Amino acid sequence: MDASESLKLFAMTNQLLEHDLDRIEREHAIDLSRGHSSVEADESYYPQIESGVTPRSDDLLDYTNFGDLSEMIKQNFDVFGATFSSVKAVERVMANLNTLRAPIAHCSPLAEDEVVRLRLTVTDWFRLME
Repeated sequence: MDASESLKLFAMTNQLLEHDLDRIEREHAIDLSRGHSSVEADESYYPQIESGVTPRSDDLLDYTNFGDLSEMIKQNFDVFGATFSSVKAVERVMANLNTLRAPIAHCSPLAEDEVVRLRLTVTDWFRLME
């Protein structure tokens, strides 16, 4: 599997996890977005919306980072335990993904060894769900 396919698979898996999080919230009447403040769109506060910039999401899950996701999984491992093999392993993989996320999010190229590290970390992520 090449890097493009791996990243697509990673993105699709995250979409499935998001769907599962929504289902878990409904089934267990829990709010996994705790610790986040409510964000309301205010046209006077967000003038860039009128200039054609895509508005930010109303879904608080879109504001979570790998640390938040790791903490949600850790605090609700009784629910996620059927999906992931180990809390410590989830924390380790999420920490690695968070480290690799910074240069990607800021449009910096990844060094060759960081690309390898990303591939290995994505492989680790899928291994956690076996």
